[in-house]
Amino acid sequence: MNEYQNALVEQHYAEIENIYRTMRGWKHDWHNHIQALSAQLDSGEYKKARSYLDEINQSILTIDTVIKTGNTMADAILNSKISLMKSKEIEVEAQAQVPSSLSVPDVDLCIIIGNLLDNAMEACAKLEPGNRFVHIYIHVKGAMLYMSFTNSAGKKQHKIGNLFLSSKGSDHGFGLKRVDALVEKNGGYLTRASEDGGYTTEVTLPL
Repeated sequence: MNEYQNALVEQHYAEIENIYRTMRGWKHDWHNHIQALSAQLDSGEYKKARSYLDEINQSILTIDTVIKTGNTMADAILNSKISLMKSKEIEVEAQAQVPSSLSVPDVDLCIIIGNLLDNAMEACAKLEPGNRFVHIYIHVKGAMLYMSFTNSAGKKQHKIGNLFLSSKGSDHGFGLKRVDALVEKNGGYLTRASEDGGYTTEVTLPL
């Protein structure tokens, strides 16, 4: 348990560091943009300045990966993981809406989402950058919060009980069992499916 918790701390530190580097990059870029726009305006090149602004706006629309689910804790864990996945050249598609208040404790929700996305990243890391993807879908269905996480993968895995065999060892298995235990504790359901080229985990939790 101590080793597992220490690994999580190191991982979270790496994620925070990645977000910090990304923010510094944005700051540097904006400084350059302001200088370029100022030079164009000083020279009376208003059409060029307008065109430059349009390019910047299009660039923002293209790279914007900020997820706003309606739930503060879900936003924090999802944006942290998505930022990390982007740095690992993983293509991410995410749709998520989460009620601001849930019967599931925030800590449990973050552990479930965090572990499942970590597993998805580990699977993607085994593939070439152009073949890496993670699809995230979280929405309310009836009286349940439905979550689906699909990632690119190699060949179909073989299942033992409710888990699939993995080359990651006991720590990896502990993380998966931790997710299973938290889903069961909160009265939810979890299913896993492995096919050639893809792996999906679906979780439903009561609202």
